[in-house]
Amino acid sequence: MKLIRTFVAVAALALTGSAFAQATVKVGTIFPLSGGAGPQGQHVTQAITAMAAVINESGGVLGRKIEIVSRDDESTPAVGVSRATELASAGVAVVIEGWNSPVTLAMQPVLARAGILDITAISKADPILSGEGNPLAIRLNSSNSQDGAVIANYIATMAKAKRVAFLTQNDAYGNGAQASIEAELKKLGYAYEKVAEEKFPFTQADFRVAITNVRAANPDVTVAINANEGLGMPAIIRQARQSRLPGQLVAAVGTVAPSVIAVAGDAANGLVGADIYFPDVEPFASSAANQKFIAKTQEMFKYTPDKFMALGATSLQVWAMAANELKTLDREAIAKRIRGGSFKNTIMGDVTFEPNGQLGSKHYLFTVQGGKIAVQK
Repeated sequence: MKLIRTFVAVAALALTGSAFAQATVKVGTIFPLSGGAGPQGQHVTQAITAMAAVINESGGVLGRKIEIVSRDDESTPAVGVSRATELASAGVAVVIEGWNSPVTLAMQPVLARAGILDITAISKADPILSGEGNPLAIRLNSSNSQDGAVIANYIATMAKAKRVAFLTQNDAYGNGAQASIEAELKKLGYAYEKVAEEKFPFTQADFRVAITNVRAANPDVTVAINANEGLGMPAIIRQARQSRLPGQLVAAVGTVAPSVIAVAGDAANGLVGADIYFPDVEPFASSAANQKFIAKTQEMFKYTPDKFMALGATSLQVWAMAANELKTLDREAIAKRIRGGSFKNTIMGDVTFEPNGQLGSKHYLFTVQGGKIAVQK
């Protein structure tokens, strides 16, 4: 009898341990949490955590609470690969990643081989959706191709600029963004002269020599393409103003968040840019899902979310919607539901993904006025 009681006790403990292991659904996040892009990566991770809290309050995923397991990729491809390997071993159901395109491109095949669903929140390079590194790729942020059309249209139809210069981050993201703008200008049949082109690494913060070279070319428009929002982009804005750079400074789509303007200060006034989400502009301002997300983020982190935070949170929201609808965590089933599928009442409204996994987006042009983003109607 004593032996039976012992066996029952051990079995109960085993079942309890098994139940505990199944108590949460682990969601991995990989973003830069240190270095120049660290503040932005931290904000995106916080937004995903806030969205997890919203989902958990509504029953979680398959009746289980979401547990966020975050990692720092240090904006370095090799580190990103290491972190992806760590999360694969940690038993995550999905990984939400991607601030720097080179890091995303390095991580994709690692997560694909591990059989883990990989959702890219921010990174923009077009090869991310090629299927080469991840045949089930999904991306929330607008692509370089989508963004290029917006900036090209501004140059050709609004600025009517004939002399165009580029300050371009020299990697998959920056070069792809510039190539897309130039390709779209060609599609428009617009005649212009590229009077200057300066390339720089992601970590650069001193652009005085590059801007001096651009200034000497006397451009009508200078397009700044820099994803280092914690360091590089504010530096370009300040140094361009200090050097009295002629013509209009135009920021590549999605490179100017309120945090960039705060660091750049008055130098940001007059800057032109474009983006796909603003927390307090329609159609987002009146969205119940967006309002709930903003309130939870403010409650937990005392911060009003920007576009990047919304993209990270929407990545988790869409994945949870698909998992709960299909009643499975299966990678392929969820990916097939998202790719080419539509979802209602997300943070970003009613959304539809293209068959290749790219979220369809509407762009809004803006200028910076009095230290704030003013969307052009």
